[in-house]
Amino acid sequence: MLVRLADRCYRRRRLVVAAWIVALLGSIALVAAFGGEPRQDYLQPGSESAAAAETLEASFPQAAGDTVQVVVHAEDGVGTPDARAKAERIFADVAQSDHVVAVTSPFTDAGAAQVSEDGTTAYAVVALDRRDTDFTPAEAKVLVDPILAAGDDTLQVEVGGPVAALSQTPPFGTEAIGLIAAALILLVTFGSAVAMGLPLITAVFGLGTALALGGVLSRVVAVPDWAPPTAAMVGLGVGIDYALLIVTRYRSSLAEWQEPRRATLSSIATAGRAVVFAGLIVMVSMLGILLVGQAALNGFAFTVSLAVLLVMAASLTLLPALLGFTGRRIERLHVPFVSKDLHAYDTSRWYRWSRFVQRRPWVAAIGGLAVLLTLAAPFLGIRLGFPDAQNDPPAYTTHHAYDLLADGFGPGFSAPLVLTVQGGPDDELRGSADTLGDRLAEVSGVAHVEPAVVNEAGDTAVLTLVPTTSPQDRATEDLVDTLRDTEVPAAVAGTGLAVDVGGTTAVNLDITRGVADRLPLFFGGVLLVSFLLLMMVFRSVAVPLKAVIMNLLASAAAFGVLTVAVSGGALGDLVGIPEETPVPILLPIGIFAILFGLSMDYEVFLLSRIKEEYDRTGDNAQAVADGLAKSARVITAGAAVMVTVFLSFVLGQDVFGKMFGIGLAAAVLIDATLVRMVLVPATMELLGDRNWWLPEWLDRLLPNIHVEGHEVGDDDETGRDTGRAAPVAPAGAPSS
Repeated sequence: MLVRLADRCYRRRRLVVAAWIVALLGSIALVAAFGGEPRQDYLQPGSESAAAAETLEASFPQAAGDTVQVVVHAEDGVGTPDARAKAERIFADVAQSDHVVAVTSPFTDAGAAQVSEDGTTAYAVVALDRRDTDFTPAEAKVLVDPILAAGDDTLQVEVGGPVAALSQTPPFGTEAIGLIAAALILLVTFGSAVAMGLPLITAVFGLGTALALGGVLSRVVAVPDWAPPTAAMVGLGVGIDYALLIVTRYRSSLAEWQEPRRATLSSIATAGRAVVFAGLIVMVSMLGILLVGQAALNGFAFTVSLAVLLVMAASLTLLPALLGFTGRRIERLHVPFVSKDLHAYDTSRWYRWSRFVQRRPWVAAIGGLAVLLTLAAPFLGIRLGFPDAQNDPPAYTTHHAYDLLADGFGPGFSAPLVLTVQGGPDDELRGSADTLGDRLAEVSGVAHVEPAVVNEAGDTAVLTLVPTTSPQDRATEDLVDTLRDTEVPAAVAGTGLAVDVGGTTAVNLDITRGVADRLPLFFGGVLLVSFLLLMMVFRSVAVPLKAVIMNLLASAAAFGVLTVAVSGGALGDLVGIPEETPVPILLPIGIFAILFGLSMDYEVFLLSRIKEEYDRTGDNAQAVADGLAKSARVITAGAAVMVTVFLSFVLGQDVFGKMFGIGLAAAVLIDATLVRMVLVPATMELLGDRNWWLPEWLDRLLPNIHVEGHEVGDDDETGRDTGRAAPVAPAGAPSS
């Protein structure tokens, strides 16, 4: 089927290119007309923080929304007539803004505690009618930007809170850097500007269409604001990778003096099949995230899967059409400093390396495993949590607001806990809630408890509790546990009151624990499905089992590198990650899903070539060595592109993007070098023919999936699949 599809695309190449142009422009028009805005819902279903949010939504809608802190600072004191007049004017203007339901000024009796002891800093609490997850970045900017513009040299004005962070968070915006770096790598790999351009064009068309359609997807699925740029990063990497593999096989076929059309069909019949299977594995691993049960992660999984699907489709349709236009001119615009000479695979450095591994498999296996375990060791000390505003980029207003509040009041004032209180006689609820607040104010780790606020119906009270420590501090998490497990139950025993502890820190803690509880289901589901798919393809028990184990080791090693980066020291300083930054649990899940899919790409690329050799020769040792020698160049080039694209995220400002970038870059680098080039060939050499053992009864049960390709014969030229075994291209690509 793939050969027939490629043949049609080759023959009708003008129509195919036009169709992709229409698809790209049409999707852009579609998102302009029907596109939604990023939305994220991080409440953990069934958690106490979710219960608190639901109580506020139902019984206290005026307090159900988020809050924004407008922080003012004057060196001469915020109480001076000029500073106070300016501040009160700002607070009055904020009160008239959309979505604002109340403003508690520090210059009123209710806000008297909102002025620092030295009188230089004060803040107003701005209550909103919706949660921060319901705001779009554009709506957040409309609220926050006028407040910031009101500051001047005598009165510093900053805004804190999640909505303010949303208004300040730009797209990661470093994809262009990754694209330029990828182009340079491809130029060196191919030695030709024409050959370099084909993977880039293919990836850009597929990814551009996917991102536009992703905007439409956000109308029906909650897609977090960080999902599209992450999907762009992954889609760009895999799109270039897939096209790189196909173009490499095409050039190999041309080097064997096949005419261009036959070379195109041969590349799709071999590399194209591997691309389809690899892409499906990536999507399976991404959609496995749905097992976690976190709404924000669901939107992320759908967005990335859509990107992978469309760049894969572009590689199988648009690329054959482009090859029809280039033909043998693919070697045009040659780079002067790259040699044009073609070298047989058995004269390359990868051939020499494959023979070294073949001669010393135990050394390679033990050495590679030791390095992996060393890299993975720091992972045992990883701290999961959510970074707070002190980790925001120094230029962000949320960072400035955090510093002012921490200096003037204490670090806990930037994200107080919110307690909902229900039950008891209506006329006694306020008194009971205040009594509870007074008792909790004596708890170690509590800096301040605001007087209770009761709704109009008199059935729900809200207490605002400020910790002495910052939202990301372990002590704050311990305080939440203490309140929930001992202090609150003891305080309300026999009163009939029902209390739920919510707020940003409680929400983050519940997310971390709720997702952690479902990790075995996520990991188990992804590993099991991938194991079964690989077993169907390679007709082996050992090969997929080894792949699953090595991917787990590679993931652990990547997480070890990430742990080092967020723990302070030279690596963290180099990439701009503050010391002792907690790692959101959503990030390792995303990294694992992406890495597992991408590592399976390289597994399929390598093993399909080894399987070709084994089917042709029946000699496992020769198949492993020759398969490695013939596929290593394209795997290392693809990995270099991936690492470059992922590292471009480190150049952004957002700490989340930095962590994601360094984690994925480390993962791909480790997988493509230590795992694919050392451990896989070494263990396959040691296992010998046992690599391909499969019980007969299981062989009969499993469906056959072929990715190693078939020969393109005369029947294929007329659009029929012969099903015969593929010849082996000698060098993987014209070497340079």
